[in-house]
Amino acid sequence: MRFKFTDKFDSFYFIGIGGVSMSGLAKYLLSLGKKVGGSDASPNAYTEELAAAGAIINEGALNDYDLIVYTDAIKETDLRLCEAQKLGKQIISRGQLLYEISRDFETVVAVAGCHGKTTCTAMLAHIFSAAEKEFAVHIGGNDLTFSNFYYRGNEFFITEACEYKKNFLLLEPDIAVILNSEPDHIECYGSEAALKQAYIEFADRAEAVVSLYCDLPIKNSVSFGFDKSARYYAKNIRVCGDDLTFVACEGETELGVVKLKVHGKHNVLNALAAIAAARAAGIGFDAINKGLGEFIGVERRFEKIGEVNGAVCIADYAHHPNELRAVIRTAKKLSSGKVFVVFQPHTYSRTKSLFKEFVKVLSPLNNLLIYKTFAAREYFDDAGSALTLSQSIKKSRYGDDVKDLTAFISGAEEGDTVLFLGAGDIYNIAKKAVELLQD
Repeated sequence: MRFKFTDKFDSFYFIGIGGVSMSGLAKYLLSLGKKVGGSDASPNAYTEELAAAGAIINEGALNDYDLIVYTDAIKETDLRLCEAQKLGKQIISRGQLLYEISRDFETVVAVAGCHGKTTCTAMLAHIFSAAEKEFAVHIGGNDLTFSNFYYRGNEFFITEACEYKKNFLLLEPDIAVILNSEPDHIECYGSEAALKQAYIEFADRAEAVVSLYCDLPIKNSVSFGFDKSARYYAKNIRVCGDDLTFVACEGETELGVVKLKVHGKHNVLNALAAIAAARAAGIGFDAINKGLGEFIGVERRFEKIGEVNGAVCIADYAHHPNELRAVIRTAKKLSSGKVFVVFQPHTYSRTKSLFKEFVKVLSPLNNLLIYKTFAAREYFDDAGSALTLSQSIKKSRYGDDVKDLTAFISGAEEGDTVLFLGAGDIYNIAKKAVELLQD
């Protein structure tokens, strides 16, 4: 094996260490016995977990570290980043570090797409575990078994490949998975055509490609989808109590019945993509099926967070119009009563570029509250604000604090379902609102 990039450095400092992806990479370095430190604007479960594992959080001098790693979520004016530059420290981005870490492994499986990355990556972790492979997995969310990082060997590295700022083009995967190429982060690409071309370039970097049937013109790709012309497809999809079952097919061959503990046809597609990627890695269907059966879900992916007045409260990371559509459709199928939706838009630029699509998806809802925008790295833009979106949807309400949430969801009754949707801080705010009403 080549000389590892990580062997060149004894210590690493992360600017933005509390992010889900950054903390996962920090965990890997800690497992190698490296000195790890970092800073973040506010403490969270990840910083607490890292501190317990030996990381130094929000303390110490940058001069004590060999390499500085920064997240794309911070601005160029960040005080720690500017300090590192003045000190002449070696500095790399999160995406660059992910690439270097991936090269520590014999085979890299990278999962890309506008949505579904976290679930599919987590499914693959369970499959590779069931197959007793030596692997590591880097997940952009918390798998309820493996968390956001798990390491037990250097044969396979499974990771999400984020399209934001073209980070996925830094990777050189052996197996590339493209779940979909729907428009997102258009502010980074300028056009949907440029985004799709980036996905094609990502595919060109891989030895084997798994992609959604009839989505992109990728040569020699192994396809998955609901159409029987796809290489991997599903039939006889059924909801059986708390399970979702389907027959997985490979060409004209029925591989067997798959039983998922997660709902929604979008998760059938995620499972099919995972099956195709695992088969490309040489894993047999028995182990694949066992792994999928052991997958119980990911935090903030249709996760039950409590009940209010007998109504089930569900949190989901959905923040793209098509993700919203899929989650709402699933909730309506499972709910015996009304569906209440709280949606927090994630970034002004996304809301602005997909404004019409958001309005189209959300307008049919009878019980909708739009919560104030999670700005992330962006400055205020009225054209893409949550208030502007709410004003464009006749039956919606607007809220900007936990009291607005409690007032809205207190109208739910037994048999109803309450959805908290968004990729920002709505998860913690929703938990607080549910707790207040339960008390």
